[in-house]
Amino acid sequence: MQEIFNIFIKSIFIDNMVFAYFLGMCSYLAVSKTVNTSVGLGLAVIFVLGITVPVDYLLNEFVLKEGAMAWLGPEFVDVDLSFLSFILFIAIIASMVQLVEMIVEKFSPALYASLGIFLPLIAVNCAILGGSLFMQEREYQNIAEATSFGLGSGVGWFLAIVGIAAIREKIRYSNVPPALRGLGITFIITGLMGIAFMSFLGIKL
Repeated sequence: MQEIFNIFIKSIFIDNMVFAYFLGMCSYLAVSKTVNTSVGLGLAVIFVLGITVPVDYLLNEFVLKEGAMAWLGPEFVDVDLSFLSFILFIAIIASMVQLVEMIVEKFSPALYASLGIFLPLIAVNCAILGGSLFMQEREYQNIAEATSFGLGSGVGWFLAIVGIAAIREKIRYSNVPPALRGLGITFIITGLMGIAFMSFLGIKL
């Protein structure tokens, strides 16, 4: 249980998708103009990562990696389908994103309209695919650890986009030099937030 908690905390603060790896920057920059839309997209990312990472873990453990299909019989022991990882991971991500899109459109049309094209673009959000690929690379021992990593990565991305959205709402009323208004000051603040998150590297879990 402690290891699962450690993975969760580490994926939020130390291995933050935005501030440690700069993944998912396109939607992070485009949707973070208001807190409301950022919260909606952030929750959608948590949901998608929380579902796709454990599903991809099972797919990797029982189908993709070398010897994973031994449960079908001794003739499958040497089968290695790891070359299909990218396409199958993306297919699962796209399916989950389609589900999220239908749910948001059904229960929150206003949020669906405000997110616009960036909701279906979660399917090509590199933070989502990155979560599954990091899971595969780190070889977590069980599905609980993979789920903890997926949820933690989603929460970390959520905190990043909501944090920058809150700051962007405030700096509208600040005296920002004209040349830095918009994305310029956003990139600078993101860099400073990334440096701030580096302080969590000293945490001993």
